[in-house]
Amino acid sequence: MNRNKKLAKDIKLVEMFIKKDISKEKTISGLYQYIFKSNGKKIRARLNLIASSKNINKNRIKLASVIELLHTATLIHDDVVDDSAVRRGSKSVNKLWTNSHGVLIGDYIYSKAFMYMVDIGNNKILNELANATNDISQGELIQLDAIQNLNITLQKLKKISYYKTGRLFEAAAKTGAINSNANQAFISNISECAKNLGILFQIKDDMLDYSNNKKIGKPVFQDINEGKVTYPFFYAYKKANTKERKILKELLCSSKKVKSIDIELIKDLGGLKKAKQLANQYYKKSIECAMKIKNLDIREEMIELSNNALNREK
Repeated sequence: MNRNKKLAKDIKLVEMFIKKDISKEKTISGLYQYIFKSNGKKIRARLNLIASSKNINKNRIKLASVIELLHTATLIHDDVVDDSAVRRGSKSVNKLWTNSHGVLIGDYIYSKAFMYMVDIGNNKILNELANATNDISQGELIQLDAIQNLNITLQKLKKISYYKTGRLFEAAAKTGAINSNANQAFISNISECAKNLGILFQIKDDMLDYSNNKKIGKPVFQDINEGKVTYPFFYAYKKANTKERKILKELLCSSKKVKSIDIELIKDLGGLKKAKQLANQYYKKSIECAMKIKNLDIREEMIELSNNALNREK
């Protein structure tokens, strides 16, 4: 069986594992089944499976499921915080039910993930994922500083990208490598590769928010409608003159829904171009780390993930 087919089979096992143990309570089971009816890309679970493919052990599928559960819980909570109406092309939990349902089912999914972590019984894995979960929460809180904040620094934006996205990518790879009893060099290389891959993924997310592509599975211009300063806006504002800055400030702070024509100034000022350059920097870092991985199959898998992240359109 070639490696792509093997990985696809393992992802199916993760999906089955996540769906097999559902509470009999009607409200919980209804929410849970709705959330996991869409299989999604499962990039973080895939990362974990790739990192743990060196030496297979019995907890491999369970650990990858933990990663996917943690990620899903953060998405549900994000939708509540952002008052998002759509997730993965479907109505979000908070819109179909209530904010309370979103918060509580997110907590329920978090708790399931930690129950499985305890089952795995590896303190290094538990420590890494506990720290990663804490960092992700910090990232969400720090991002509140980016709302209508025209003085935010590039360093702060990079920190948000790492905590929000890069951190779980990093933890997914690191715990997978730990689970396979890999040596420290492999753990370090694949973790750093995944970290840069995750930040690249977030930068692309920020760029896609300024596209007219309806295939991305969520509303476009959502970040700017919420008053969030992300990379394209940041770079455009830095380059803008006084008159242009006034227009951008009004756009960011307006209660009116942003339209395609409104963001032409951001494009004209090179906001997307500069964001793309930053994405390329993290892509190169990711590839450099991948090239240090001695296992050829794993190296190629990581390079493929990096290429997909850079070139994705949804």
